[in-house]
Amino acid sequence: MALKLMYITNDPNVALIAQKNGVDRIWIDLETLGKEERQQGMNTVKSHHTVEDIRKIKPLLTTAEMLVRVDPWNNGSPDEINRVIGAGADIIMLPMWKSVSDVTNFLTAVNGRCKTTLLLETKEAVECLDDVLANGGMDEIHIGLNDLHLSYRLNFMFELLSNGTVEMLTQKISVAGIPYGFGGIAKLGEGLLPAENVIMEHYRLGSTRAILSRSFCNASNMKNYDEIEQLFKENMSSLREYESGIDGTQYEKNRTEVIKKIDEIRKKMIK
Repeated sequence: MALKLMYITNDPNVALIAQKNGVDRIWIDLETLGKEERQQGMNTVKSHHTVEDIRKIKPLLTTAEMLVRVDPWNNGSPDEINRVIGAGADIIMLPMWKSVSDVTNFLTAVNGRCKTTLLLETKEAVECLDDVLANGGMDEIHIGLNDLHLSYRLNFMFELLSNGTVEMLTQKISVAGIPYGFGGIAKLGEGLLPAENVIMEHYRLGSTRAILSRSFCNASNMKNYDEIEQLFKENMSSLREYESGIDGTQYEKNRTEVIKKIDEIRKKMIK
């Protein structure tokens, strides 16, 4: 089964291009609390999306779902969640949760009015995952490699693949019967750890969801929508073609390559 692919944009035209070319979820990103401090000095996307963006884009979606990441749980979360659901969210994502009560409060506030996904990206979340899974109630879980590797003070986010952390987490989530994904993927042939290696690891680990990274299609750097459309068409076609050729006999060879490449990248980073 092909990966469910997510793309972050608040541009209605780009959202339509992404949907037309097979992207499964358009992602509106409302998370701002604490993000600047956590990712200070890093080349990461700082979104400036609003609830109004949900209202603009949701009516245009015919095949893609509207996913909205809200702020980490705080006193204003119930109101934010009500506004996001009212604007048309199909799925709400909770980032930076650190306790069972964070998750319980979030699920209670949503109250089954739309689907829920937990973004697992703190070591505290890893430590309480067993209890969170035992309580259940969420629709899916996504492992956020960027913030999780910062939480563990690692040098490179894909170290979580080579050191067994992602495998341990996905095994637990799989046993609970909850769909899951992790990290993001670049366009084929790109990425410090090439996209082909990462995609194969998704399949080996039973992941069914991935975020399309900026290097897949950095729409903000492009001159016009025709250029964006052409790039999306080419990159999605290449990705889906690569996926269709994957089979289980390749998993262990790829796993060995992944560990070797990540170790080489890590050593360069600490020099």
